[in-house]
Amino acid sequence: MNSEEIFNRAKKCIPGGVNSPVRAFKGVGGTPFFTRSADGCFLYTQDSKKLIDFVSSWGPALFGHNNEKIKEAISDALQKGTSFGTPSLSEVLMAEKICSMIDSCEMVRMVNSGTEATMSACRLARGYTKKDKIVKFAGCYHGHTDSLLVKAGSGAMTFGAPDSKGIPAELAKLTIVLPFNDIEKIKECFEKESHNIACVILEPFPANVGLILPQENFLKELRSLCTKHNIILIFDEVITGFRLSSGGAQKREGVIPDITTLGKIIGGGLPVGAFGGKREIMENLSPLGEVYQAGTLSGNPLCMAAGLAALDLIESLNPYEQLRRNTEKIVFVIKESLKEKGIAAQVHSVESLFSVFFTDKKVFNYEDALTSDVNIYKKYFHNCLDRGLYLAPSAFECAFMSLAHTADSIDKASEILSQSIKEI
Repeated sequence: MNSEEIFNRAKKCIPGGVNSPVRAFKGVGGTPFFTRSADGCFLYTQDSKKLIDFVSSWGPALFGHNNEKIKEAISDALQKGTSFGTPSLSEVLMAEKICSMIDSCEMVRMVNSGTEATMSACRLARGYTKKDKIVKFAGCYHGHTDSLLVKAGSGAMTFGAPDSKGIPAELAKLTIVLPFNDIEKIKECFEKESHNIACVILEPFPANVGLILPQENFLKELRSLCTKHNIILIFDEVITGFRLSSGGAQKREGVIPDITTLGKIIGGGLPVGAFGGKREIMENLSPLGEVYQAGTLSGNPLCMAAGLAALDLIESLNPYEQLRRNTEKIVFVIKESLKEKGIAAQVHSVESLFSVFFTDKKVFNYEDALTSDVNIYKKYFHNCLDRGLYLAPSAFECAFMSLAHTADSIDKASEILSQSIKEI
């Protein structure tokens, strides 16, 4: 069966034919392809196409698809069972590993997704502070939990509906939304509402609205303000954790939050999430404290094995310099091609992440990102896809570099990107 046939079949039994909205290609048009297999930096589709992949399973594939060491770790764990329903050593090893690598984490609780991690982190902050309100930033996406799906990025932007139906208005009122990179708005908010605010949650480098870079000292000033007003600072590092450095964005920027949420890479490609932070905060979780959180399959042994293998690879290979060099090569080609074509655009990158905003306006926040021309992105996306390169099927997502992108694939990708821009 080809992709179109499978998609038509899927729409009869899966809402929209997909299990995550952005996969439906609504943001770019056309029929989504279905993947048969993946290896290294390539996807192999049901239509017998080989695609250079810059989505990398939306972040987890730091070492590419089908990595041998990660597969071997999963295989070894599989021989012992798929799920126990009891504690296992691998959970402890994972917690120890995260605490040793992420500066803010003195204790860690494993969960099954990034959404669970952010939801639980906010509940913990509310329970610890005995305050109800949450501050988030427009365009930052923290999963689809009710309190945080307010002016979110990613698929919500693609569909032109930042707020989802099904979220009670009274609950949404407990979430304060501020513009990213605007420290004065934060000061104003804290002066009025700090007695009601339990936490501030943000992606330190927003990556679900395209990639937005924090302005100099923004994160440090935010840290100081949260400390001054006794507000918990939560870094959502589901994407940036282990992508920007072995200690995440917080290590790279020298800013330590009170709680950190993680996902993607810590599962080695399998579904995993985690949240961790200061001991005095984390000990408020059940069974020690009164903040309830649970998960039947949390700490699944196969997921722990895959994640531990990925983190071991990070420690042994220290891949960040290579990832940065590869990203810089791609970004240079994109910028030069856009300049030659005369297309106004902002190209952002940091370490192994990059994105293009088709606008002449500098992009510092969500409102700026919305000025990006989605119609140009659609042409850009399909030009690349037709030539064998897969970018995110949304104008408001990042591209992800992996260590499996070899010199040859980088050269080929550069050629495709350049030609695709010329034909916009």
